[in-house]
Amino acid sequence: MNRTLRLVLPVALAVGLFVPAVPAQDATPQTTAPRQTSRPYNGDLSIFDSPGRDQRLQIGRVMDLLGIQAGKNVADVGAGSGWFTVRASRRVGSTGAVLAEDINPLAIESIGKRAIQEGLTNVRTVLGRPDDPGLPPGSVDAVLLLKVYHEIAHPVTFMKNLRPALRKGAKIGIIDRNGSGADHGVNHAVVEKEMGVAGFRLAATYDFTRADGQDYFLIFEVR
Repeated sequence: MNRTLRLVLPVALAVGLFVPAVPAQDATPQTTAPRQTSRPYNGDLSIFDSPGRDQRLQIGRVMDLLGIQAGKNVADVGAGSGWFTVRASRRVGSTGAVLAEDINPLAIESIGKRAIQEGLTNVRTVLGRPDDPGLPPGSVDAVLLLKVYHEIAHPVTFMKNLRPALRKGAKIGIIDRNGSGADHGVNHAVVEKEMGVAGFRLAATYDFTRADGQDYFLIFEVR
């Protein structure tokens, strides 16, 4: 199914409620040997809204390269506090939509409340699973995984389950840092290999998201 997704928060949710989460669908088994991953963060979400993060990550440039503009539908996978959700929401405007996905129910609740408080009527929350983001089929033009790929327990299965949600020409952005998988980072070569198994090809590589060169920004497309 490839149809325009118009997702608007009901006015009735305006007092103390959050956006209903969409449950994920059943996932297929992992098809590669497991590797080390980091434990998903479940602490204070406010750390993701640190001053100056926009400039350090050059998030405007990131959105430009992913083709995020007015009228587009975007998935913020592993949305955490909703830091990127807010910025993507303002970029796509009233004719676009943002699906904020996370496996942490508390993060989903927090993002829903934040969307209401900030008047973001184009945001919908999605409660995913460790092996399935649970995004609706044909729902998004772009996806960003911001410092979350190293936490995905079943990366190949997860990314295979993401594919049906992608519209034609969709781009998947992954921002992470080099590491062992267990130290809140994963080598970019490992990401490229796993994404290849999941059916994606590397379209572009950038290193501008952090001045010390430890972070990388990879863009993938369906192969």
